Amino acid sequence: MAAIRVLQPNDSGYNDHFRAGFYIQEVRMSRRLALFDLDNTLLDGDSDHAWGEFLISRNLVDADAHRAENDSYYRQYREGKLDIHGYVKFTLTPILQLSADEREALHAVFMRETVAPMVLDKALALVKQHQDAGDCCLIITATNAFITSPIAAIFGVDQLIATELEIKDDCLTGNIAGTPCYQAGKVAKLEQWLLAQRQPQEQLSLANSIFYTDSVNDLQLLKRVKVPVAVDPDDQLRSTALEKRWDIISLRG
Repeated sequence: MAAIRVLQPNDSGYNDHFRAGFYIQEVRMSRRLALFDLDNTLLDGDSDHAWGEFLISRNLVDADAHRAENDSYYRQYREGKLDIHGYVKFTLTPILQLSADEREALHAVFMRETVAPMVLDKALALVKQHQDAGDCCLIITATNAFITSPIAAIFGVDQLIATELEIKDDCLTGNIAGTPCYQAGKVAKLEQWLLAQRQPQEQLSLANSIFYTDSVNDLQLLKRVKVPVAVDPDDQLRSTALEKRWDIISLRG
């Protein structure tokens, strides 16, 4: 909300801004930015990896070969060494020939069979707590927007920032559009989004922000926010959080 102050004749600067006996000055109030990683933070598992297992369950890929490569990419991610362009191409290749309607229908089954059991009650409650406080709530994730857009809708956040995908003639190409939302790219995409916000009634800034994540891949963003929070963190992030005295919480159990 914006506070309105009337400049009085005795105030400094009154004569410089005198207009018809008074001057209205808007003082902008800063709204807190609440940032949430998705996989293994708000979800009990990784939606990108789970998509690969879902494709196997639907007999859309060779089970052994796909699982081996899917697991290999997941290990890369956990080690902070993911080839995200290669992983996105691998993730999407089985559905490149599907139309938008066909992709949506398949994703609806994925949501029902795979994602719904992964949604954590405490995660829903945490997001709602920030929403009730009036915070601007964002999910920011390395996982691509095709997989994550319907998931973000469950949480009712103000914005999803994810890895965007190239689409040609209604079909996915398997390529990333723009900057991947991964490691330094996650910071870059968030800063780009913040710059695009031109709402006069609020100022969103990393200087007034809180970020929840499980992964060491998000270390660069954790170092930029006002309040970093490690959520059921991996070993590397737990070590860093303990060293820096960051909060560590669990949304499981």
